[in-house]
Amino acid sequence: MTWLIAMMALPVAATLGAGFWLELKPRRLPVGWLKGGLLANGLLFGLGLAGVTLFGVQDVLAAEPTATAAGEISLGQGLALLGVGLPTGLAAIGAAIALGPIGSASLAVIAEKPEMFGRTLIYMGLAEGIAIYGLVMSILLLGKI
Repeated sequence: MTWLIAMMALPVAATLGAGFWLELKPRRLPVGWLKGGLLANGLLFGLGLAGVTLFGVQDVLAAEPTATAAGEISLGQGLALLGVGLPTGLAAIGAAIALGPIGSASLAVIAEKPEMFGRTLIYMGLAEGIAIYGLVMSILLLGKI
């Protein structure tokens, strides 16, 4: 199990190390090298995550005290709790997708016209409101369980 965790930590450490190295000694890199390195790091991280998931599930299912404690929640209640968290997660993803272009456009506008800061802040607040609506829905659904 420790080698799986090391397999997940290695690409993160390699990415951080490469970032620090390129920050201290900037130079032009060929695009193919960068794509290959990112692909290798992502693949190694994904394999480690899949291994921890697959082997970790067997360890958890084999543990006797954990199995008895989890017996208190039924399958229906567990699915209901997952359904309660779903609106918050999806709304947060939607807000993040909306905030990306709004944030970049806001920075571009503020660089040219600093007096537009208030308007851009309102637009960003409207996009973040999507996540708040998801959180409110989850709270309301949690009251129904």
